[in-house]
Amino acid sequence: MTFLSYLISGISLGSVYAIIALGYTMVYGIAKMLNFAHGDIIMVGGYISFCTTSYLGLSPFISVIFAIIVCTALGVLTEKLAYKPLRSAPSLAVLITAIGVSYFLQNAALLIWGSSPKTFTSVVGSWSVKLFGEQLTISGTALVTVLACFVIMAALTLFTSKTKMGTAMRAVSEDKGAAQLMGINVNTTISVTFAIGSGLAAIAGVLLCSAYPTLMPTTGSMPGIKAFTAAVFGGIGSIPGAMLGGILLGIIEIFAKAYISTQLSDAVVFAVLIVVLIVKPDGLLGKHVNEKV
Repeated sequence: MTFLSYLISGISLGSVYAIIALGYTMVYGIAKMLNFAHGDIIMVGGYISFCTTSYLGLSPFISVIFAIIVCTALGVLTEKLAYKPLRSAPSLAVLITAIGVSYFLQNAALLIWGSSPKTFTSVVGSWSVKLFGEQLTISGTALVTVLACFVIMAALTLFTSKTKMGTAMRAVSEDKGAAQLMGINVNTTISVTFAIGSGLAAIAGVLLCSAYPTLMPTTGSMPGIKAFTAAVFGGIGSIPGAMLGGILLGIIEIFAKAYISTQLSDAVVFAVLIVVLIVKPDGLLGKHVNEKV
């Protein structure tokens, strides 16, 4: 039962990574940029949910809605102010700007909420499911996290393949210039992409804090980096790849903590990324694109 318990914990943690990675992969797939401030939007989502329940006394469900609204608005505002002016700039300039936005959000959180850890109350509650004569316990947070991951992935897949905006996103991803000539508003499409990615970051932040209830301004940094690793692992730009990479990475991390070393678990995670990039540079489900020169 210990093995099954570790496996379920890995799938639950991996589902959080997958939700974050979906935001990374959406933005990269459409805008062809890495938004390293994404991890800090996760942190903002956690704080908004915390403030809504602790200070305003509203229900956990309302707190999640508030977090999604605030993070979505923050994502769109960040894109408009920081990234849109750099649309034709070199990728290095965009990358440096993303790192700058990340530090700005972390320090803004320090000024607003302070550096002392906050105890986050799970929005899911403390219920659990017991199996095999109560030998195996699955927390409600784990079940909701895994379910949310699968629902979000299915919804995003349908959205990108069946809707008009999804078609516009795929067109912008292929060729911004050609999409604009066909009447697609590239700026609006990219803004919608950032809105979706930031909304997913809010959900991931709430679920992450529900599972690991210590909230700090640096809460989203390491999960954000690991989720980026998951997106690359699965094939960045691929929605199923982000989910697969996130879940596999979560399982690898939990088993590394359990059977190798808690201190070395992060090293194992990033070592897996290096091996995957050497063996399959496009990721597990990534598509290899030949560039004409």
